[in-house]
Amino acid sequence: MAATSVSMALEGLQVSKTKELKGTEKRDSLIAIEKQYQVKWEQDGVFQSDAPSNAEIPLHSISAAELRSKYPKFFGTMAYPYMNGTLHVGHTFSVSKIEFNAGFARMQGKRVLFPMGFHCTGMPIKACADKLVNEIALFGRDFQGYEDDEPVVEEIPAAETRRDDTTKIVSKKGKAASKVVKMKYQFQIMQSLGIPIQEIHLFADPQYWLEFFPPLCRRDLTNFGSRIDWRRSMVTTDANPYYDAFVRWQMNRLKDLKKIKFGKRYTIYSIKDGQPCMDHDRSEGEAVGPQEYTALKLKVLEWAPKAEETLKGKIPSDGTVFMVPATLRPETMYGQTCCFVGPKINYGIFKASEKDYYLVTDRAARNMAYQGVFAKEGVAEKVAEVQGSDLIGTLVNAPLSVHKDGVRVLPMETVVPTKGTGVVTSVPSDSPDDFATVADLAKKADYYGIKKEWAELEIISIITTPSYGDRCAEFLVKKLKISSPKDTKQLDEAKELAYKEGFYQGVMNVGEFKGEKVEAAKPKVRQQLFDAGEAFAYSEPERKVVSRSGDDCIVALMDQWYLDYGEESWKKTALEWVANTDGKGMETFTNETKNGFDGVLNWLNQWACARTYGLGSKLPWDPQFLVESLSDSTIYMSYYTVAHILQKDVFGREKGTGNIGAEQMTDEVWDYIFCRRDLSDEILSGSKIPKETLETMRREFEYWYPLDLRVSGKDLIPNHLTFFLYIHLAIFPREYWPKGIRANGHLLLNGEKMSKSTGNFMTLNEMTRKYGADASRIALADAGDGVSDANFDEDVADNNVLRLYNLRLFCEEIAKDQDQLRTGELNSFQDALFDNEMNQLVNESKGHFEATNYKLALKAGLYDFTNARDFYREACNAAGVKMHQKLALRYVELQSLLLCVVAPHWSEYVWLEVLKKPETIHNARWPSVPPNDAALAAAREYVRNTASNINSAEAAQQKKKAKGKDIAFDPKKPKKLTVFVTDRFPAWQEKYIDLVRSVWDPASKSVKEEKELNVKIAKMGEMKKAMPFVQGLKRRLQVGEPAEKVLERKLAFDEKVILKQMVPGLKKTAGLKLVDLVLVEEGGKKGAIFGGDGEGVKEGLPPQAESAVPGQPSFAFENVE
Repeated sequence: MAATSVSMALEGLQVSKTKELKGTEKRDSLIAIEKQYQVKWEQDGVFQSDAPSNAEIPLHSISAAELRSKYPKFFGTMAYPYMNGTLHVGHTFSVSKIEFNAGFARMQGKRVLFPMGFHCTGMPIKACADKLVNEIALFGRDFQGYEDDEPVVEEIPAAETRRDDTTKIVSKKGKAASKVVKMKYQFQIMQSLGIPIQEIHLFADPQYWLEFFPPLCRRDLTNFGSRIDWRRSMVTTDANPYYDAFVRWQMNRLKDLKKIKFGKRYTIYSIKDGQPCMDHDRSEGEAVGPQEYTALKLKVLEWAPKAEETLKGKIPSDGTVFMVPATLRPETMYGQTCCFVGPKINYGIFKASEKDYYLVTDRAARNMAYQGVFAKEGVAEKVAEVQGSDLIGTLVNAPLSVHKDGVRVLPMETVVPTKGTGVVTSVPSDSPDDFATVADLAKKADYYGIKKEWAELEIISIITTPSYGDRCAEFLVKKLKISSPKDTKQLDEAKELAYKEGFYQGVMNVGEFKGEKVEAAKPKVRQQLFDAGEAFAYSEPERKVVSRSGDDCIVALMDQWYLDYGEESWKKTALEWVANTDGKGMETFTNETKNGFDGVLNWLNQWACARTYGLGSKLPWDPQFLVESLSDSTIYMSYYTVAHILQKDVFGREKGTGNIGAEQMTDEVWDYIFCRRDLSDEILSGSKIPKETLETMRREFEYWYPLDLRVSGKDLIPNHLTFFLYIHLAIFPREYWPKGIRANGHLLLNGEKMSKSTGNFMTLNEMTRKYGADASRIALADAGDGVSDANFDEDVADNNVLRLYNLRLFCEEIAKDQDQLRTGELNSFQDALFDNEMNQLVNESKGHFEATNYKLALKAGLYDFTNARDFYREACNAAGVKMHQKLALRYVELQSLLLCVVAPHWSEYVWLEVLKKPETIHNARWPSVPPNDAALAAAREYVRNTASNINSAEAAQQKKKAKGKDIAFDPKKPKKLTVFVTDRFPAWQEKYIDLVRSVWDPASKSVKEEKELNVKIAKMGEMKKAMPFVQGLKRRLQVGEPAEKVLERKLAFDEKVILKQMVPGLKKTAGLKLVDLVLVEEGGKKGAIFGGDGEGVKEGLPPQAESAVPGQPSFAFENVE
């Protein structure tokens, strides 16, 4: 379908109803301008960047590093979006982080590359297409046979996220469960995307998705104003033969490097799909891996009567049944005193071999069937079923237990069938859960229908710990005052303490490995059990995993190709690159991101890199397999550097500027392009690619790489981002390793989680249609930075539509009426303060952009900048003077430059149409301004604070009068303001100045040990008056006032001069008839008038006069005739 048809297909999609807009004229006016410039930018190729040509700088005439230094560049990418739908606001939040980086880099004079590809590899598209095939068979081509029914309601239980001792799992329901409404059929989901019912059948062909969604992605990002070089876009999979050749080269080289290996390993597996189910193949359970247990074989010695009756004739007389608990703590098995089952759970007995049978849950058997546990692979032959309650009292042999006559099966209400095998062995010496349960069973034996002695077998000491002695469970149960198994909160705490202390600090005091550290003994005990045939390895998913095809996944032990992530030397290199101790490694921007990588690198290991179902590139040496989606998307950023040379369209159907066929892109050619080998006659003759073309591709890679910034959601740290790091380190020379990864949090919409089912959802297309690109971009910048969840607030977008519209009008009026503005010399008051504040905010905004703090950059560059303009305009108006032409026009120019990164369309309009600049603002540089003048900044704050305090005081008097209270003067009658000033500080302040002097760090412009400072102030007994004073000192120091002036108690400006300049404005804004400025003498009883309307000396000053301090005047109102 052509791009225009695609757009028409979604015309029926309604704009988000999350917030209803009442008037859209101003928005429509802004959008019209945005569309105009989007077309112009594309026509002019504004965002198409190339490396310096070999004609300009011959290849290797200087080093690649020298080239990048001579021609600075920025190369940034985000995780390419998956093409099974349109982009939503969450995608756009990640886009915005690269977008703002790219915009600022351009303003720094760098060549900028921001490309975008379209990810199509893996199961999601194929699974959806297959669902449609089935639905068409059910309902007809246009689904006319479907009869409307209720949507499916799924209950999603709270996920178990603990990675430590999961031997004992308790059921957690109730408040933790949530209900999610889901559409029952795939065609309904397609309808919700706005696709006409008559066209949905086309999506039964998975290749059609690749034709349909990429143009929509490009359309939506273009409408957003993205600075993307679309020449370099591609679809993944073998649908693009050039990208396919690239992926095959990558896999070949990883195999050559012995990073890809073959062998048996545990992997998450979909029985329905018949292949491993990796992260991108899942609808639930991303980042969940296999959890390996030790499965013990507890031989049944004597059945409980009810069980014996139930099982009579179902098990051969010479057959042996084993109850099979799964444990993470094999080293504690010496202390088994009983075995627990869930009374309400149905258990199966499954044939493991000719004479052996295992008693476990159906779920556990389903996993075991694919792990070589049962006789026939993939078959769990169930010979009988038995209720858990019927098993109570059964006698079993517990391997390694000191109780050689066997232990009894007892009830445990909290055993669940969804974790482990549903059978739990009990070690009350080291498990607080077990200790509390057996104590409860012994106490209430009659209630539970058991013999008391079954729960009173001797509890022996197995492990000695430094903190909790040799029976840590009993110690912790008593210490935490746990009285029953229902004290789940305390038991969870006790379990965690017991496990960590036992594993890391414990010493074995029983068995063959007595005296050894538990950490060392654990694997030895496990192997001992295996060798004796008393246990076997068992694995299952850590938490529930559901494939895109709707299958509840298991863990399978299978032969497969896997990437050997976690191999020690590879991991060590990755950890060092993330640590970045020498400043030459990778920037992670936040400690949370760095710690996230450290954690993942320390636990991640082998990862299946091939599958048999879905879309993708074939594994070169074993073409029955496809490369899975998280393995073909690790270094594709390098493909961007040469994509436009190879291909003209995203599918590679037409050759690019290099006129190269995909078959010419041999592994050796890729090696040369990516600096893995030098150019040779063999490469030239084998590929038949001209030397000049090969050198052009080499130049593009050498210049743009290394990748400066990779942006993605923090949820991709456990997989994609870590794989991205690993493979870059393996494939490329060190010079080309990634320089930065910026992980962002999830995006809330109006303070709530985005959800289609609740209607709190918005696509990128809906957002830009509703608010326009620039207002949307401002709201995204305002949403937040860092790795914590951010919030897209529609009110912010809506308010900024009005702000941008009015700001544009102001700029137009200034340009139109500039001849009516004041000219000549700038004055030393309003003009000087405004000019300096603009300088300060330009530099402040620049600092925030450099630190990628876009919310703060927006505050300084838009909100504070317009506030500065408003204050200047009001100050001039109050003083009866017009704004200065030079400053007004300077404001317009600076505002367009400061907003260019975030709101480029608005800035482009002002730049070209208002200021009449000759070329696009995208080629403009960040403004260079003088540094902030601390004295002028201090004077400006003084003026603002003083004026605000005076106006607030008058407003407070009016409120009092409205409530019928007595006031000192009538605000409606003619009034006089007396401002009291002093040039002496109170003596009590000296000790606090000394205190601040002792803790102030001029290098960081901050106080050392802020909490301790507050404690010291509190101890000095004058908190109420001292704290505001100290805060004032800190503020002055932080804005750059010289420390010697602040701490020597000198103002950075002449307070009396500033007050005299303020008088005309105060009179006008406060409606004053008279103003007196009084310099108060020591004692506060009299003072000399130095400005305003009066003169001479004033005696008997009011009490307010005494409270004046330098920089903080006091004042009094009175009525005059």
